[in-house]
Amino acid sequence: MSGNLVIAIGRQCGSSGKIIGQKLAEELGIKCYDKELLALAAKNSGLCEELFQTHDEKPTNSFLYSLVMDTYSMGFTTSGYMDMPINHKIFLAQFDTIKQLADEESCVIVGRCADYALADYPNLVSVFITASDDDRIHSLKELYHIDDAKAKDLMIKTDKKRSGYYNYYSNKKWGDVSSYDLCINRSAVGVEGAVKMIRSFTDAKMEWSKGSH
Repeated sequence: MSGNLVIAIGRQCGSSGKIIGQKLAEELGIKCYDKELLALAAKNSGLCEELFQTHDEKPTNSFLYSLVMDTYSMGFTTSGYMDMPINHKIFLAQFDTIKQLADEESCVIVGRCADYALADYPNLVSVFITASDDDRIHSLKELYHIDDAKAKDLMIKTDKKRSGYYNYYSNKKWGDVSSYDLCINRSAVGVEGAVKMIRSFTDAKMEWSKGSH
């Protein structure tokens, strides 16, 4: 386990979480991992990258969560891993890649239960970005060139997938204030304001953790 700073960002669809993560990483001079994480996990695990794209942040009900974690703690060489459904292999490969990244470098990681994977890391800052429905629909319309109805549908479906994935694989609740260090409403402060807040909070948390040990 390293002393690297890792900022994990959970986000509602259309809340600009990814943009906030990228700007934050740029200002801090570190990398931001979003979809890049999938390519890395595919490379590390030897599984095909398309599988990671297909299963990205999607929940599953096919298997007992506890069994996955038992297999995880026993290591990948067990027959349990061979018999495991592909979505669990993919989750574990991402879980491993997130831990590996945190050991190697300070970074920002968007989504994919990074806050849960790194729960025992001392320099983890977990953030959740939200925004008003109107703002989120507007952002999605601009981003994907779609109408209101399609944007709303995309927003609801994506949030449902993300919350299902997070609630299934982690022991916390997606979007619940008690699951994160910091929750920010982007509609209230804007993208730049959110970046500023995360930076200030990170400084305060690091200072506090130094003093409290």
